[in-house]
Amino acid sequence: MHSPGAKVSGYVVLMIVQIIFLVLFWLFVRYEKELLPPAIGAEDAGSARGHVSKYPQFQDIQVMIFIGFGFLMTFLRKYGYSATGFTLFMASLVVQWSVLMKGFLHMENGTISLSLENIIDADIAAAVPLISMGALLGRTTPIQLLCMSIFEVALFAANEYLALHVLSICDCGGSITVHAFGAYFGLAVALMLRPSSDQNEAGKLEGASYTSDILAMIGTTFLWVYWPSFNSVLAEGAGGERAILNTFLSLAAATVTTFVVSALVSHENKLDMVHVQNSTLAGGVAVGTVCNLLLGAHGAVLIGIIAGTVSVLGYRYLTPWLTANLRLHDTCGVHNLHGMPALISAIASAIYASMVTVGDYQSELQDIFPAMVGNNGTETKIMGGFGRNASSQAGYQLFGIAMTLLIAIGGGILTGAVLKYSNFRNLKKEEHHQDEHYWEVPAVENKEE
Repeated sequence: MHSPGAKVSGYVVLMIVQIIFLVLFWLFVRYEKELLPPAIGAEDAGSARGHVSKYPQFQDIQVMIFIGFGFLMTFLRKYGYSATGFTLFMASLVVQWSVLMKGFLHMENGTISLSLENIIDADIAAAVPLISMGALLGRTTPIQLLCMSIFEVALFAANEYLALHVLSICDCGGSITVHAFGAYFGLAVALMLRPSSDQNEAGKLEGASYTSDILAMIGTTFLWVYWPSFNSVLAEGAGGERAILNTFLSLAAATVTTFVVSALVSHENKLDMVHVQNSTLAGGVAVGTVCNLLLGAHGAVLIGIIAGTVSVLGYRYLTPWLTANLRLHDTCGVHNLHGMPALISAIASAIYASMVTVGDYQSELQDIFPAMVGNNGTETKIMGGFGRNASSQAGYQLFGIAMTLLIAIGGGILTGAVLKYSNFRNLKKEEHHQDEHYWEVPAVENKEE
């Protein structure tokens, strides 16, 4: 066990980090010009700004991050406080850190502009460490989660900048830069923190109860309903509506497929709640990178069917194999919900990019595949220059996912090594998946078996 002083010092570190963020915001962050009061005598002086059109989608993403992700991880029967509480903590921390990290990459005159779009970007970035947290759920301390989040968001911001602004790939819903990065970073950390061979069996509390599974379904439902907003919020023009339509159809197809495949491969051909909680969402991930493209309804449905099938088979066969052979305990199965569906999305993006024509996309080509048109006077420097053909863009899409995997896995291994071999305290096996070490739990809960 650990001393109360050790826990107190950890929370002191958390407060110090928050104060550092305060100083950085004070020094560098300023409202963007459009948010400042107009000068006296200006044409719009005294008039209120119109309603910000993206605020409803911002609310949707807030629900996904703070409710959807949190409740999805409540399936562990004695870890509900931590699943929801640490989600709130990590997301609140990462939103601030992401505003700063992304802002440092786009500074103008030494300042970071703050707008609703920045906060939306930061909310989306919060999904990255939450995905990684799913691979480690119940086996890390709050201070380890803090350290992981700080390193991960810094690497995520750099990788996203390289993928979107240097390689100029299409990734509207973030399946490459968000889901793939978060999943494989978390898996790499989990690999470094894996148990010894004699402690590889599942912990006594590493499982669900009837009530905890129902709570987790609340998270699933919120994520399912609001996923179209997550994928479409950064899309431009008509592409935003296509993103909504394609995401919804892919989710629907993945859900139907999940129920069918789950019944076919599960014991006694009964539905597995783990599949229903997670694989039904795989369609939203798998369509993310291409959600604003001209997929056609059939294309979105096909992607959903493939994602649902792969995800269920991953939970049924691949996850147990990774645990038994690599001692890799992926608590939430992020490889099946985020990792493999993100790879499907990356492959789909290369396929669809190879078929892009100016005749199909017309004026939208500039917004979706900017490297395939002239630079229009912009000073942006991208790899390979402007004027790419379709096959070259397809190659850069694959380059983007390869680079993301390399940075995520490499960064995860380094972060995991720091967490394991430095002065961070690692939880003992009997401490895994329990709220009572960090929360005041009602006495009746402590007495339960």
